[in-house]
Amino acid sequence: MKKSSTPVREPAAKTTGSRGATAGAQRPAAPAWRVRTDPAPLLPDARPFRVLGTRAAADADPALLLRLYGELVRGRRFNTQATALTRQGRLAVYPSSAGQEACEVAAAAVLAERDWLFPSYRDTLAVVSRGVDPVEALTLLRGDWHTGYDPHRYRVAPLSTPLATQLPHAVGLAHAARLKGDDVVALALCGDGGTSEGDFHEAMNFAAVWQAPVVFLVQNNGFAISVPLAKQSAAPTLAHKAVGYGMPGRLVDGNDVAAVHTVLAEAVDRARTGGGPTLVEAVTYRIDAHTNADDATRYREDDEVGAWRAYDPVRILEAELRGRGLLDDEEAERVAHGAEEMAARLRERLNADAATDPMELFGHVYAEPTPQLREQAAQLRAELDAAAGADGQEGGR
Repeated sequence: MKKSSTPVREPAAKTTGSRGATAGAQRPAAPAWRVRTDPAPLLPDARPFRVLGTRAAADADPALLLRLYGELVRGRRFNTQATALTRQGRLAVYPSSAGQEACEVAAAAVLAERDWLFPSYRDTLAVVSRGVDPVEALTLLRGDWHTGYDPHRYRVAPLSTPLATQLPHAVGLAHAARLKGDDVVALALCGDGGTSEGDFHEAMNFAAVWQAPVVFLVQNNGFAISVPLAKQSAAPTLAHKAVGYGMPGRLVDGNDVAAVHTVLAEAVDRARTGGGPTLVEAVTYRIDAHTNADDATRYREDDEVGAWRAYDPVRILEAELRGRGLLDDEEAERVAHGAEEMAARLRERLNADAATDPMELFGHVYAEPTPQLREQAAQLRAELDAAAGADGQEGGR
């Protein structure tokens, strides 16, 4: 159909609301409007907050720094050992957090026993640092059970493979705890790629509206698998996203464990005392590939990785401790020996084949099994009994 060539006429001017007013009269002034929240206090610093290597390091608690150093060394060894176990076929997959240990360790360290941690799939080290048995923490990545640990016992939600789905759960738990009068804070972790998900938006919005006692830690490691941050977001920083929801954003050096601990501790305290949620962006780097199934050389240069290797969270803290006379060779060796013992125990336990029971397939599906499940379970049980009987007959010959 041809478009009409008739010129489009503008609608006639309408009269104002007052009686007797003529067309074209000045319209009334808009009602008074104001910004509900001054955005300035919500904006993150222009540069990532740092402690180590600055004057602020002198005020850092030596005992805390030594404890964090021990956790970093063990965390690095945990990452290298888990990666090796994957290559040996003892784990189905392992998303290493090598280079990001400062974020993982600090996240676990700032929480009280009553608080909850909501990890993503790359946060196994944070889960272990929270106190979960390393083998139980790796059960999902071994391909055995969906969660190898009791979330209620450790106050750690299941490791989340879908991106950002754990964030609304963290908000819901924190909001429910506050309604019950429980003094609980939820700390939810995700990567830079997770901020592109709808779940991230929904969690941030609900958290701010409800003023839920929750802290969001975004580990910006530069890539969502192979997609660099520049192709995900045009925001000045990911911490700036907080302003749009009405919560403060903090930008921190993710390789400076003392800085991450400081910022997260402040955010947790703010949440616990009724100040509402905070979004923290930790700028760090993923040294290893996305997982053992990824070829990172296809999307990043060796020089880039090398520069970040030089800015290593373990080395940064070790240099600070040695410079202040808080760490000597003997203490460093003691910490390294403890990390090796942890790795040896992990190897020994994961080298043993897991005892499996096919009937567990039907457990934890429904509180009350459906007729179909009961029928399927009975069928499987009959097949297993028949196979066991056949094996017994073969053995008796």
